[in-house]
Amino acid sequence: MKITVLGATGQTGQYLVNQALQQGHIVTAVVRDPGKLTARHSNLKVVEANIFSAESLKPHFKGQDVIMSCLGFPASFFSAVTGYTLSMKAILSAMREVRVSRIITMTSWYTDPNSGTQSSYLIRFLLLPMIRSVLTNMYEMETQLQRVDDINWTVVRPPGLKNLPATAEEFLTHEGYFVPDNNGHPVGSSVGRGDVARFILSLLNSNAWVKKGVAITTK
Repeated sequence: MKITVLGATGQTGQYLVNQALQQGHIVTAVVRDPGKLTARHSNLKVVEANIFSAESLKPHFKGQDVIMSCLGFPASFFSAVTGYTLSMKAILSAMREVRVSRIITMTSWYTDPNSGTQSSYLIRFLLLPMIRSVLTNMYEMETQLQRVDDINWTVVRPPGLKNLPATAEEFLTHEGYFVPDNNGHPVGSSVGRGDVARFILSLLNSNAWVKKGVAITTK
């Protein structure tokens, strides 16, 4: 398939680009700094674009089968994070103009402000408040997608990310804001970035999570 990857120089994005190329896909990597992407391949095209501009994105979306976004924006204690919603507005506009209808994007567990009540004390009272500005804007972006009728979107929600390659472990999935065990408590707290990339690419062969948000982890 022809895939455009946004956030391709990020840690998860690089796993996604490399795995997509290994699987034989044709990849367009949209980046701010081409020097940060070390991958080289005959099926890889690296392009510079402004992720907040539909006009800038359109040429790199035209003719593609799917857009995949691993964009990430840093937390802020002093102002709201807006990168997720502003970039998604431009992405959706560009997709509509060039008639691309499939996007897979990555957020996180616990984007819903009420979803962390079953998490551990450390996560609930220390980690989540530290990254709440990011989670809030992720949640706003998810809400943005839920209002869309003409785009087949999927939101992939992993827990904490570790910089580890893909495994062959089975995925646990849940349509919600974390993966619960039989008692409703979260299963684990982290997953390898390589496995997140592996799950995202697996969605190319399935319509199971179209227009849904799916929390994931590995067994």
